[in-house]
Amino acid sequence: MNFAENTSELQHFDSQHHLHPFTDPKDLLKDGARIITRADGIYLWDSNGEKILDAMAGLWCVNVGYGRENLAKVAYEQLQVLPYYNSFFKTTTPPAITLAKKLAEITPEGFNHVFFTNSGSEANDTVVRTVRRYWRVLGKPEKRVIISRKEAYHGSTVAAASLGGKSFDHEMDGLPIADIIHIDHPYWYGKGGDLSMDEFGIKTAQCLETKIKEIGEEKVAAFIGEPIQGAGGVVVPPDTYWPEIQRICNKYGILLIADEVICGFGRTGKWFGSETFDIKPDLMPIAKGLSSGYLPIGGVMMHDRVMDVLIEKGGDFAHGFTYSGHPAACAVALENIKIIEDEKLVEKVANETGPYLKKRWKEFENHPLVGEVRNVGLLGAIELVENKETRKFFPSDKKVGDACKTICFENNIVMRALKDTMVVSPPLTITVEQIDEMSDLIKLSLDQTAEKFGIK
Repeated sequence: MNFAENTSELQHFDSQHHLHPFTDPKDLLKDGARIITRADGIYLWDSNGEKILDAMAGLWCVNVGYGRENLAKVAYEQLQVLPYYNSFFKTTTPPAITLAKKLAEITPEGFNHVFFTNSGSEANDTVVRTVRRYWRVLGKPEKRVIISRKEAYHGSTVAAASLGGKSFDHEMDGLPIADIIHIDHPYWYGKGGDLSMDEFGIKTAQCLETKIKEIGEEKVAAFIGEPIQGAGGVVVPPDTYWPEIQRICNKYGILLIADEVICGFGRTGKWFGSETFDIKPDLMPIAKGLSSGYLPIGGVMMHDRVMDVLIEKGGDFAHGFTYSGHPAACAVALENIKIIEDEKLVEKVANETGPYLKKRWKEFENHPLVGEVRNVGLLGAIELVENKETRKFFPSDKKVGDACKTICFENNIVMRALKDTMVVSPPLTITVEQIDEMSDLIKLSLDQTAEKFGIK
């Protein structure tokens, strides 16, 4: 099919029949969708034949890159043998068993069980139910409050969006649900004032202790946080932040949940972000890089501290999804993990591409539009500011980040704008040469954005 000749027709049908996530349908009617037709490595091609560098790995997920024929082959072979069976009522399939065993091997010590879901959102719904079930069977049903953070993102189902801390998401339909509370997040550049990063890290973490005392220790069940806040702007916490959070959770005996949906499977230069920041969580939601997006799958890793209680006292775990442990998705996830291991992609991020991205990223600090850059492994953020000397942000109605995102796409690079923070999360397969290509396209886009808004 000649997509270029049919782009307008496809856009018309799309706008007439397809309600897109996080998209204004009126804008879609006016502008039409960009239609991606194929992909390979770190590149996409659209219906007009334009080659585009995907600096976001889809939605932070295509860790092993596009075009992996063996992942398609594994899915095909499994679909021929057993296309589907459920994991309800003491039933399972070989791929689900094998993947569960493999996840127990590669996750931090003490994580020996997984509950399979289809996405990170479902994983975080599972977290809410698991946490409350855990305390109920321990005879403390009043411990229901889960403390999260402002600007967090944990998914878009009702419970997961409630765990998230984005007011825009909450305003759509009156969230959060009851007993989910939010505290400040460790965004030093925007909120640190005159405090050093270490001072700010301690101060922000101590918001958790203050909130526990305010609510009542007897009511607080858990704290949830992403090791690095992804959709909140790639907020890298100060070194002092997570140790203080850990101390507080241990002191008050509340469960600690590390949301690894973005940080997991090599993104930070370790298998999991919890290892990068030496967090000792009780639950770990996972998804995205688990299958590199080739098939939908997620899960919750359960530490023995939690699982032992559920086994001993929990009875039926009355929760699940039709496709939990889907055999084809599990088979693909297994092969995806094998690729990460065989090609030593975690080590590559830690020792080669992560440090090189950091080096190239530092160059943007001198740009007149840039207030701060942040980078861990293959996650990076660039803060766009009106005045870098005073840390003055642009007025929100200028939508500088949105303008920069559009300019990036016109320059054939996908970069995400989170308010006025530009972020990247490229496939872990990206090479040093491709990081140069990506950085040059970003520099061009920043220059054009600065010119558009009169920043010199």
